Order: sequence, then structure tokens, then C-alpha cells
Amino acid sequence: MRRILAEVIGTMLLVTAVIGSGAMAENLTRDTGVALLLNAVSTVSALWLLILLFSPISGAHFNPLVTLAEYFLKRMTLTDALTYIVAQFLGGILGAILANLMFGHPAIFPSHHIRNGAGLFLGEVIATAGLLLIIHMLSLQGRWQFTPIAVAMWIGSAYFFTSSTSFANPAVTLARTMSDTFSGIALSSVTLFLLAQCLGALVGTMSGRYVGKLTKLGNEEIHG
Repeated sequence: MRRILAEVIGTMLLVTAVIGSGAMAENLTRDTGVALLLNAVSTVSALWLLILLFSPISGAHFNPLVTLAEYFLKRMTLTDALTYIVAQFLGGILGAILANLMFGHPAIFPSHHIRNGAGLFLGEVIATAGLLLIIHMLSLQGRWQFTPIAVAMWIGSAYFFTSSTSFANPAVTLARTMSDTFSGIALSSVTLFLLAQCLGALVGTMSGRYVGKLTKLGNEEIHG
């Protein structure tokens, strides 16, 4: 129960930071670049802290794709994986509601921000693949202590170099449909993002394990 609660609270606070900072950015500026910067800084800071705090409890997945990868790699049972995923989606919904209410919007505030196109699909594949690549490489190299900063830095960087602004998380993506603010996404655009995220997760997981093993073997050879 402690692990499940950690996933609910962690995902809730992450979504609150993503949507809340986007809403605040809209209140502060009409410059899209500045708004994206504010959104990214808040997300990176929150993600770093949340992973740091909750990883000893639940592993700080906060992302169904991370959980599914752990299951397929036989590091979680099916029951635990499904429970984690439900907790993450629930946390995401609660986070969206909390952010909406903070800024005076209805609890459910459906987004009309259309995000479609092949470029966005590719961007989301890259964002998600990079995320899973980093996680699995660090795991195989035995350098879990760098996960909080590495994941946060990747997401923050991908906010600016990917066309999709790096959602890379189905629970967060669905939650963002519930807020018609800067970081929102229309429900009609979700399918494209989910497909891209699943493809990216597959590519990132397989690549991360392969490259991570090569790096580990290389280090073993060097240190003989």
C-alpha cells in the first residue's frame, strides 16, 4: 500500500507541476518561448525532487511505460504492474483537478489544444525512447543514484529539442487533456501521442539494455 500511495502522490504532484506551471506561465506572459521555459523549469525541478524522494519507496515510476518495461523485463509481477498503472492514472487525474482548481478553472476543464502531425509523432517517439534508454542504461550499469538528475535533465532538454515538447508518459498525457491551459492537449490528439510513446518505449528499452550491457562489459574489461 505504501508503494501504491507513493505512485499516486508522486504522479499527482508531477501533473500538478506540469499543468500548474503552464497555467501560471499563461498568466505571466504572452511570449510562447518564455512560457515554455517556465513550464520546463518547473517540471524539471519537480521531477527531480519527486524521483529523489519516492524512489526508495516505489521506485518512482510515475509512468505506465516505465512500469510495463519493468514487468516485461521480469522485475515486477503482473499484479504489481497493473496496480502501479492504475495508481499512476489516478494520480494524474487528481493532479489535473488540483491544478485546475488552484487557478480558478473547473475541476474538469477539457483541453482544445490540437497536437497532430508526423513531426510531433516522431518527436514523441524520440522523447520517450530517450527516457527509457537512460533509465535502463543506468540500471544495467549499476548507477541508479544518477536516475533523478538524468531523467529530469532529459525531459527538460526534450521540452525544447523535440517538436512534441516531450510528454513521454501516457498517464501525464491523459491528465493534460483535462486542462485547457498552456500544457493541455485535446483528447482527439491523444491516440497519436500514445502510439508514439509505446513505440518509443520499445525502442528505448531494447536499445538501453543492449548499449548498457556493452558499456558494462567494456568497464569490466578495462578494470580487468
